[in-house]
Amino acid sequence: MKTLIISLKIFLFFTVLTGIVYPLMITGIAQVAFHSKANGSIIMKDNKAIGSELIGQQFDSSIYFMSRPSAVSYNPLPSGGSNYGLTNPKLKEQVTERKQKFIALNQLAPTTVIPSEMLFASASGLDPHISLKAALLQVDRIVKARGFDATKKAELVKKITELTENPQFLCLGDQRINVLLLNLKLDEI
Repeated sequence: MKTLIISLKIFLFFTVLTGIVYPLMITGIAQVAFHSKANGSIIMKDNKAIGSELIGQQFDSSIYFMSRPSAVSYNPLPSGGSNYGLTNPKLKEQVTERKQKFIALNQLAPTTVIPSEMLFASASGLDPHISLKAALLQVDRIVKARGFDATKKAELVKKITELTENPQFLCLGDQRINVLLLNLKLDEI
């Protein structure tokens, strides 16, 4: 009986410690040290949440930069990829369709090499970034759709350069640009 009482006390102690004290302590530290990130990196505009820096969004209008394709229609609840292998005919069909759409929308030469992130959905289906090359391939379309002159085009290219993030830890990944942040800056021009 004595062993059972000691076991229950230990169980109760660790339940309180790991189930209540530790989560509250970590939440408190995160709220103080990383307030924005702890709350989802939400971007506000006119006191209204318009998105998160961490979750990709769909931009269909020709006046905005296109996001990377999503296998889950940018829905964060069932995030995930399609799990199609490279030899799957359905994946080949999707990639061909996306390439044709990207080339047609941006009025590019059929031989233009399209960055892979514009053809393949990310593993999460929610990647908010595209490469610098993918952004630059879309500039002429946006300039034409918005009726920008040469000065505004130069300003747009400057904004792209300013928003370009270097590889993480200088060695992981490639240069990338957050599409939502880029489109918000585009609206300021």
